[in-house]
Amino acid sequence: MKMSLHLIQVGVGALIAFGSVGVAHSQTLPSGQPQKSPNLTAKSPNLKTIAATFEDKAASMGEPSAIAQIAQTFRDTVPRSQSKPTIAAAPPSLEGAKIVQFFANEPQKAPDPAVAQAPKPVTPPRSTPLPPSNSPTSFPQPPAATPAPGTPVPTPTTSKSDPTPAPAYLNSPANPLLFPTRPDEVRLAGTQLISLLQAIELAERNNRDLQVSRLQLESSRSALREAQANLYPTVGIQSSLARSQSASGDISSRLQAQSPQSQLFGASGAGNPPSTSLTGTVQLSYSIFASGLNSARRRAAERLVRAAELTVEQTREQLRLDTTNDYYNLQSANEQVRINQAAVINAQRSLSDTLAQERAGLGTRFDVLRSQVNLANAQQQLTNAIATQGINRRQLASRLSLPESINVSTSDPVQPAGIWTLPIEDTIVLAYKNRAELEAQLVQREVSEQQRRAALATLGPTVNAVASYNLLKNFETALSAPGSGYSVGLQAQWNFFDGGAAQARAAQQERNKEIAETRFAQSRNTVRFQVEQAYINLQSNRANIDTTTTALSQAAEALRLARLRFQAGVGTQTDVINAETDLTRAEGNRVSAIIGYNLSLAQLQRAVSNIAVR
Repeated sequence: MKMSLHLIQVGVGALIAFGSVGVAHSQTLPSGQPQKSPNLTAKSPNLKTIAATFEDKAASMGEPSAIAQIAQTFRDTVPRSQSKPTIAAAPPSLEGAKIVQFFANEPQKAPDPAVAQAPKPVTPPRSTPLPPSNSPTSFPQPPAATPAPGTPVPTPTTSKSDPTPAPAYLNSPANPLLFPTRPDEVRLAGTQLISLLQAIELAERNNRDLQVSRLQLESSRSALREAQANLYPTVGIQSSLARSQSASGDISSRLQAQSPQSQLFGASGAGNPPSTSLTGTVQLSYSIFASGLNSARRRAAERLVRAAELTVEQTREQLRLDTTNDYYNLQSANEQVRINQAAVINAQRSLSDTLAQERAGLGTRFDVLRSQVNLANAQQQLTNAIATQGINRRQLASRLSLPESINVSTSDPVQPAGIWTLPIEDTIVLAYKNRAELEAQLVQREVSEQQRRAALATLGPTVNAVASYNLLKNFETALSAPGSGYSVGLQAQWNFFDGGAAQARAAQQERNKEIAETRFAQSRNTVRFQVEQAYINLQSNRANIDTTTTALSQAAEALRLARLRFQAGVGTQTDVINAETDLTRAEGNRVSAIIGYNLSLAQLQRAVSNIAVR
């Protein structure tokens, strides 16, 4: 009996410690060492007090609109939780602490002992431009939770508002043809913590797809310069040095030498000596009239440059979205590792309790086996989570085109990235105005129109002005100065029939115009669907954040009660295992809701375009 009471006391003490661990979160410093967060479970305020605190902070920070919405969320949480009598409400202090900790600017990262930061070079901070004042998004910074007395304040990590540029050693190699041939050239030397802003900055500096788009833009600008060359005359120089002797002159000379008159008077037959001459010609040509062919080609080249610029914009915006998705996926993988680590710790604790019960004669071998299986399953899930974490890290590193020996991890906390304030109708209209895909189809339509005009212009007349000046020097003559001459004239040409080739080319461009118009309508429908899809997911994940936060508090309380019941002999090991599973699932659902909210917000920003932080 004494041993049973002792086990109950030990179990209650362990559960109290577990409760504090279950609702607390850890922060990873830039050095890679975990830093304990403040104990938010002690003396946590209720929801109404939290709402009033946020209103006071909103007035002091000058952002009443953004934080007032968070305060309104807390007010709305009270009647929702009271209107569901079938769900047991968690203690107010625990629920309030979870919500404060969720919206507080506290990182929620698993400790990463493998992080080895490379020394950062001393670089001056670079200011990052902020979104315009009329931007539909805002990134409020809610006040952080007040630490408990005596708790060390964590060193803040690089957040999304940190303007510190990414270190220079994260730039991709300058030689794109670099080809490693030794294992030490591709061996990972360390992991660098970066923020989301730094990841986007590195992507815009290093990504190969964006570099190709920019090179294609430069190529199209060179093509425009080529088309603009017909605005100017062309000047050419031609020169030749020749030594010649006429074959017909040679025959005439020999026939003359064989004639009776030449033989009578003894004339010589050398009447066709070779001659050496130097000629030079300067010619100038200028197109006066070409039936609109040159102007149509210039306008088509100008629109092609605009199309290349829109392609760069599309590539850049898509790169920002892909980088953001990779960053959030890595955050999710880090949280899954943390959650599964906690699940392994819970499973080990349950196994220890079950073994103690068996040794005391209060448990069975069946309960021990169930606990061992539960621990093995938790360890397997942790192994899979670590593998997913490694894959997501390499995916982000590949997107950023990092050097071969550098790996990256996230430094931003897992928290909502912002609030979308525009209604759905205004968001759709804004997307129609901003999306480069829609303008690209209109530009392609204009290109096809100019190419159609150029095709028809080949059937019209052309007029060119031509002027030339030439010099001739014959070295066999006694004249020392060369002879000169010039010519000035107009050249007209009219190919009024080419078998229908020009009309066929014009018909092709007419169909290309209709294709561009059809694709414009298709792109418009796609843009609207993308906006609506992201908007609906954003609202859904916003509601899921509140739901999963409450469910996490309830799951932690349910596990605490299940352990007490099991140690008191009135519960079963199955109840404890189910409660542990529910707690792990609740933590995973909460992380999924936050990551899903951030992904939906990033997709909505991409769907609207031109509103992200530049």
